[in-house]
Amino acid sequence: MFKYHCLNPIANVGLDKFTDNYVKTDAFEEAQGVLVRSAAMHDLDLPENLLAVARAGAGVNNIPLDKCADKGIVVFNTPGANANAVKEIVIAALFMASRDIVGGIEWVKSAKDDENIAKAAEKEKKKFAGTEIEGKKLGIIGLGAIGVKVANAATNLGMEVYGYDPYVSVDAAWNLSRSVKHVFDVDDIYRECDYITIHVPLMDSTKNTINEAAISKMKDGVIILNFARDLLADEKAVLEGLKSGKIRKYVSDFPNPTTAGQDGCIVIPHLGASTEEAEDNCAKMAVKEMMNYLENGNIVNSVNYPNVDMGVCQNAGRVAICHKNIANMITKFTATFGDLGINIENMMNKSKGEYAYTMLDVAASVTDEIVEKLNAIEGVIKVRVVK
Repeated sequence: MFKYHCLNPIANVGLDKFTDNYVKTDAFEEAQGVLVRSAAMHDLDLPENLLAVARAGAGVNNIPLDKCADKGIVVFNTPGANANAVKEIVIAALFMASRDIVGGIEWVKSAKDDENIAKAAEKEKKKFAGTEIEGKKLGIIGLGAIGVKVANAATNLGMEVYGYDPYVSVDAAWNLSRSVKHVFDVDDIYRECDYITIHVPLMDSTKNTINEAAISKMKDGVIILNFARDLLADEKAVLEGLKSGKIRKYVSDFPNPTTAGQDGCIVIPHLGASTEEAEDNCAKMAVKEMMNYLENGNIVNSVNYPNVDMGVCQNAGRVAICHKNIANMITKFTATFGDLGINIENMMNKSKGEYAYTMLDVAASVTDEIVEKLNAIEGVIKVRVVK
């Protein structure tokens, strides 16, 4: 029996996927699995029995990834589950920034008591007319699940789309429209594009991607969209760009004191992935990932450990080992079973940065003695008997 805890409300359509082998607990310290959306986990004491954290969403900046990895806690996210919701709001943002729809609506509200509002509108509407997006150039930084969907949708709307992602996956490449121009220098996007949208994870290497130097290379009157993370842009530099006229509009899904209410900024209250469908998809995917790990030891869509999938164990025993990515670990693992005369039927090992994960299917039950010997190996973080 596994116990799970929800740090945020999780859609029932996801929780309903749990079988009778799972029970929900209100006590965080009792759980083997934790489901989370936006709750901050950095200051939480992580219990020794916690095995997995599943984020019902893509961003994981609210989770202490290294702290979890050091304790052998595998952190999952749900890439692609909310991609369509974010794609739709990005497309909406293209229209809102191109044609001053928001300003026009606000003018109508302000003139609601004018009996001649229809006549007045004919005079005022030129202020809000804007431009069309068809035939314009859109630059997309990051061709993950969301970036690909935005690229394809913009292509279908008649835009000329440029995509930049030095680490584009095979799946993304297959799904990307042939009409998208894949560039290998982000400066090409800065120089060429009328619109720029960013869709990369927030890391030390991506923080302030949109900075003063990048803005200086952009076309005059560029429109910048940020539906990934506010810290991907140096928003003070963005405001300077707006004041100078270099930037025409900045659309962000992340309200903060820097941009809220500023001229040229359209700030949306973090609605990108907040549709009912997206929350349902994320919940179902997060539960599926957690169950697969707890029951089978398989890791799919982890952000702090490598993906390892050996299906359902058909042998007498399966053991999963979280460990440091250092030399000679596999030799020590296999020697432990060999010294006890236990045959290894199947094995998989992968690494991710300084951490690694090994699963072994063996021809005998995994005893406490084996677990003790494996735990004694330098560099081992956590040993778990899956079967």
